[in-house]
Amino acid sequence: MTLSIAPLFAGLLIVLQVVMTAFVGLFRVKSGIEFLDGGNVTMTRRMRAHGNFTETVPIALLVMVLAELSAAPALLLWSGGFALLAGRLMHAYSIVKHGTSPGRAVGMFLTVLPMTVFGGFLVWSILTSSALVR
Repeated sequence: MTLSIAPLFAGLLIVLQVVMTAFVGLFRVKSGIEFLDGGNVTMTRRMRAHGNFTETVPIALLVMVLAELSAAPALLLWSGGFALLAGRLMHAYSIVKHGTSPGRAVGMFLTVLPMTVFGGFLVWSILTSSALVR
């Protein structure tokens, strides 16, 4: 099976990852903070937005790729991919601008939801297939 949906979202999300990395790095240059956050709230927020992205996106993409390889319906992949992308954008924006806010929580929900759905699809597809009987 050829992957066609998950790689698109992987590409979009890696572009976002690069932008977030640059966002942290450029602030380091501007502020002179060479390591950690230097006690600067703006740096802390940027670092956590980037860190949370790095902590969640790889596993989300992994389960999305596995779901696509396991013949998940296109609607499930598209909706999950858009939810993941929207969630990551909302979370990053909210944490950088406000720290704790409803947007941050909604962003995390939109990140965890597709991870859960893709993972559930994988478990369901294996349990209902003959793959366990081989």
